[in-house]
Amino acid sequence: MPTKSNTLDPAKTSGKTQAATQAQKAEPATTKPRVFSGIQPTNNPHIGNYLGAMRHWAAEQDQYASIFCIVNLHAITLPQDPAELRQNTLSLAAMLLAVGIDPQRAPLFIQSHVSAHAELAWLLNCVSSLGWLNKMHQFKTKAGDDRESATAGLYDYPVLMAADIILYDADLVPVGDDQRQHIELTRNIVERFNERFGETFVLPNPLIRAEGARIMALDDPTRKMSKSEPNGAIFLTDPPSVIKKKIARATTDSERTIEFNPNRPAILNLASIYSLLAQQDHARVEEHFAGKGYKEFKAELTDLLVATLEPIQARYNELMGDAAQLDGLLRAGADRVRPQAEATLARAQTAMGIR
Repeated sequence: MPTKSNTLDPAKTSGKTQAATQAQKAEPATTKPRVFSGIQPTNNPHIGNYLGAMRHWAAEQDQYASIFCIVNLHAITLPQDPAELRQNTLSLAAMLLAVGIDPQRAPLFIQSHVSAHAELAWLLNCVSSLGWLNKMHQFKTKAGDDRESATAGLYDYPVLMAADIILYDADLVPVGDDQRQHIELTRNIVERFNERFGETFVLPNPLIRAEGARIMALDDPTRKMSKSEPNGAIFLTDPPSVIKKKIARATTDSERTIEFNPNRPAILNLASIYSLLAQQDHARVEEHFAGKGYKEFKAELTDLLVATLEPIQARYNELMGDAAQLDGLLRAGADRVRPQAEATLARAQTAMGIR
């Protein structure tokens, strides 16, 4: 982990000391690894988001020094209706709290409420090469064939993501395997900045979980479950009747056994969802459904989904019924992390000679 001082320049050392003091006022010193997690407020979270990320975030709040951010600046790299974006931001915050994020243990805030995110992204732009950005898969996917019409923000999205991570001296960043490239870019930026300006930033690592990281679409097990494709996803706000219908229509195959066979991707996906929700290993799930067919399996999976989501939905509805309280929690979270973010920004500004 890099140090936060530069012994070659007393002015830089002084600036960094002041910045560190500001950060200490915000958060007590901790020996726990610091984890930064960001999620976009676009559409409803689905069961894949819950199993791959959100439930882990809630469970690991005491294991890590966690920071949770709703990254609405990333959302506007694609066209958004302003009123819908505001509503989706509050809705996502309520859902994160409903699944168990405790703002007393781990701050939860909105990205745009802390201006250091955008400010540091500009500084990082000035050390990031076009060659790095040209290799990023996400821009190619989202821009499609008409790249000339894509926004500069969409192209520069990975640098803003790097700023999100770097601002809080994150040691680990929970991501799916498809996001590994973004963490590699962040590491490239940190290494170049530290080499050019002295040890300033912490070098983060990805936190990738082998199981539950890629829940596939119910209607096409070759594609990852997506917020933008409702027929293939179980959303965390879906009522029992909708869940039952979606599971009943979920793709299976011509065989009847329930097993974790990579050559049977449809049933592997559904069985993985069951295994993760029931917290049972593969052998136990296969044993439980031995001699049973898809009808029994889908009925039990439906019941398990409904039972898992029922208390989450109740808490979510309660939070959404008090918008003022929800907004207050988010602004308190921003106030809590802002000194840390501003301290990191000040280190970067001092190192680059603009402070």
